[in-house]
Amino acid sequence: MNEHDSEQIAGLLVAEGMEAVDDVEEADVVVLNTCCIRENADNRLYGTLGHLRSLKERHPGLQIAVGGCLAQKDRAKIMARADHVDVVFGTHNIARAPALLDQARFGPVVEILEEHDADPTALPAQRKSGHSAWITIQIGCDNSCTFCIVPSVRGAEISRRMGDIVSEAEQLAAGGVREITLLGQNVNSYGRDLGAGQYQPQFADLLRAIDEVDGISRIRYISPHPKDLRPDTIAAMAECDAVCEHIHLPLQSGSDRILARMHRGYRAERFLERLGAARAAIPDLAVTSDIIVGFPGETDADFAATLAVAEEAKFDSAYTFVFSPRPGTPAAEMVDDFVDPEIIRDRMTQLTEVIERHGTAHHKARMGRTEEILIEGPEKRSSRSKSTEDSDPAAVRVSGRSRQGKMVHLEADLAAGTIANVLITETAPHWLAGELVEIVEPAPIRRVRIPLAAG
Repeated sequence: MNEHDSEQIAGLLVAEGMEAVDDVEEADVVVLNTCCIRENADNRLYGTLGHLRSLKERHPGLQIAVGGCLAQKDRAKIMARADHVDVVFGTHNIARAPALLDQARFGPVVEILEEHDADPTALPAQRKSGHSAWITIQIGCDNSCTFCIVPSVRGAEISRRMGDIVSEAEQLAAGGVREITLLGQNVNSYGRDLGAGQYQPQFADLLRAIDEVDGISRIRYISPHPKDLRPDTIAAMAECDAVCEHIHLPLQSGSDRILARMHRGYRAERFLERLGAARAAIPDLAVTSDIIVGFPGETDADFAATLAVAEEAKFDSAYTFVFSPRPGTPAAEMVDDFVDPEIIRDRMTQLTEVIERHGTAHHKARMGRTEEILIEGPEKRSSRSKSTEDSDPAAVRVSGRSRQGKMVHLEADLAAGTIANVLITETAPHWLAGELVEIVEPAPIRRVRIPLAAG
C-alpha cells in the first residue's frame, strides 16, 4: 500500500512537470514515503535523512519531503531530529505534496491532517510496471488489533465506489495492464460503509465486476482478514476466471489466548475451518500468511499451538516477524509480558523450519507440471539458481509469477507482460525454474500519447 502511495506521489510530481531521476545526486526534490509497522523503518528513515543532510549542503536548492505513516505519527520528532527537512506531510494529504513543496520555498512546512482532505485513490500514478498495477479499493481500518498502528495513522475504513474502481480497471486494461492487485487494509470488509439503506456492494461483487473487464487476465488482492472471509468471497474466487488461485490469510498466532490478547476476532479452529473451505472450493490454491513470534505473554504452550496450526495449515510460505512494539498501541504497553529475545530467536528458528518444509514440499509437487507464467522482466541476479549459474552466460533469462504467485525463472527472450506456459524442471524453497513450452499471449502494446508539434 505504501508503494502505491509512492506511485501516486510520483504521479503528482510528474504532472507538475518534474522528471524522475535514478541518481539522488541529480535530484531537485527527494520524497521519503514512510512506513511505521516495524521499528526498523524508523531507523532506516533517520539513517537516510542523515545521508541527505550532506547532499543538501552540497546542493542548497535541494528540497526534502517526508510523508506517509511515520510522518503522520512523528511529525514533531522528524523536524526535531532533521531540521534540514523542508516538508512533512501525512497519509491524509498526499494530494497536497506539490503545493506543500512550493510553499516550502519560503520555509519548512508541516501539514498533518486527521482525516482525508480528498479521495487519495483517485490521484494520478507513476507506475513502475506496464503490465501490472495496484488499485486501492479501501483506505483505513476499523479493526483494533493491539499490535497494529495502522488505524491510528490511516484512519477509519473508507471504501471507494465500485463504479470508480471498475472504471479505473478498464482504463488500465486499455493501457496494456494485464494483472490487477486490489488493495485494502481489510478487503473482506469492502463496501460496509457504502449504500446505507440501498444496494450495498460486497467484496465478492467487486471481484465479479473486475473479472468482466476485457483485457484483465489476473486479479489478486491483499489483504483479507480471517474473521471476515465469507463464503461469498470464496465462491467468487472459485467462479471468476481471472481471480488467481492464491490467498494471503494472516494467522498471526495459533494460540487462542494470544489471538484474544491481539483482538483478532477469531480462534485457531475458525481460521482452519475457513482455510479448509477455501481449499475445498478452489483447486490448487496457494496459501500464504503472516505470523508474529514473541507477542507479549506468549508462553511455550502458546508457541506450540502456533506450530501446530502451521503444521496443519501447510502454508506455501509465510512472513514471520518478531514482535515489534509500536508506541501508541496497547501491545507496546504490555512491557511486563515482553518475551526474552533468546527465547524468541529459538522459536523463530523452529517456525521457519516448519514453514520452509511445507513450502519446499509444495514446490516439489510442481515438478514436471506446466505453469502459466506472467513475465515480469529480466531475472535478478540475487535470485539465481545453480542451474542458472551453470547455463550460457550470454543467454537471456527472465522471471515471472504463476497464478499461485510463485516466482519462476526461465531461459527465454520474452518481454514483460507476456503470458507463457512453462514446464517446471527445477524447484527450490523460494522459487521454481523451467523451460518455455509456448507463448499464450504476447506482451500487449502499451499506448503512449505523443504530443504533435503545431503546424
